[in-house]
Amino acid sequence: MRRTVFNEDHEAFRETIRAFIEAEVVPVYDEWFAAGQAPREFYEKLGELGIFGINVPEEFGGAGLDTHKFEAVLYEETSRAGVQFGGSGVHVLLALPYIKMLATGDQKKRYLPKFVTGEEMWALAMTEPGTGSDVAGMKTTAKLSEDGTHYVLNGAKTFITGGVHADRVIVCARTSAPTAEDRRFGISLFAVDTKSEGYSIGRKLDKLGLRTSDTAELAFVDVKVPVEDLLGEEGKGFSYLGHNLASERWGIAFGAYAQAKAAVRFAKEYVQDRTVFGKPVAHFQNTKFELAACQAEVDAAEAVADRALEALDAGELSPAEAASAKLFCTEVAHRVIDRCLQLHGGYGYMNEYPIARLYADNRVNRIYGGTSEIMKSIIAKSMGL
Repeated sequence: MRRTVFNEDHEAFRETIRAFIEAEVVPVYDEWFAAGQAPREFYEKLGELGIFGINVPEEFGGAGLDTHKFEAVLYEETSRAGVQFGGSGVHVLLALPYIKMLATGDQKKRYLPKFVTGEEMWALAMTEPGTGSDVAGMKTTAKLSEDGTHYVLNGAKTFITGGVHADRVIVCARTSAPTAEDRRFGISLFAVDTKSEGYSIGRKLDKLGLRTSDTAELAFVDVKVPVEDLLGEEGKGFSYLGHNLASERWGIAFGAYAQAKAAVRFAKEYVQDRTVFGKPVAHFQNTKFELAACQAEVDAAEAVADRALEALDAGELSPAEAASAKLFCTEVAHRVIDRCLQLHGGYGYMNEYPIARLYADNRVNRIYGGTSEIMKSIIAKSMGL
């Protein structure tokens, strides 16, 4: 099917990324998988490639563009190769929007040049043990010192993607207690230097999927955060978090669609090569019908993901539309990848085959960024229900 979402620049970028993956990632990916993370120096290679600076203003070393289409190409190409770029997606998709939206001119001068090169990797710390999707229930606190020069940060976070290698983490913390009328009141955002005294990384979490993406528990014990590292206004953190949820959910939706598309490719190649009862598996009608049904679902998900991408770039992607795209694309990917694994038979259960890793990687898409159930609630509310 002909797509109109990408132009010649995006396709040239695609060729560059595909060659980079083949040369720099595929040969060592099994080592990353076994280690449970990509090496820290890999992110500096991504910085050299220019991936981190696409949406960063030129004055700070970036390309000065304002689009998510290059990120979309990255989703498609990493999925096509059956690899992940570690925790780097959080650096660009989650952290950068907050820096661009909230950082002062001085903060941007301090943060963005090192952000672009990968010298400083960023992560986002919202979730706490026991709170899950209930961000307003967070207990981490940041109290202003008596002399007004710094905040004292105490608390813990969990499920922090990129948390092991991060040099700075955007931490959500309470600067004021919630009120009886508003549980969301009093949350602020801080760009915390991970080298600060009292900052510690707990367990590197052992996940079902996304094995090369480091995910950690974080703890803060009397961490001093300079007032110069407060992002935006004190107490307005919850509204800031809501502002960027649409782009985060688009990213999950598009990534899920790309995984589903890759799964069909892996299954098609496998059934054409694999022989049973003297015939290629692709010869049997059931195989053809299964792959045809999967392709139809992928075509539909691609249309939804592309439409959401265009709306996001135009600044018109509403929370309900983002929720709808995430719900649809992640549910499609779940069904498609499961059916494509089934066509691999027993080999589909082996981690040496990309379909097995894809199956595990995909499962979290219906959980993080807001569960499928929360997406349904958002959509229902937009319908007036």
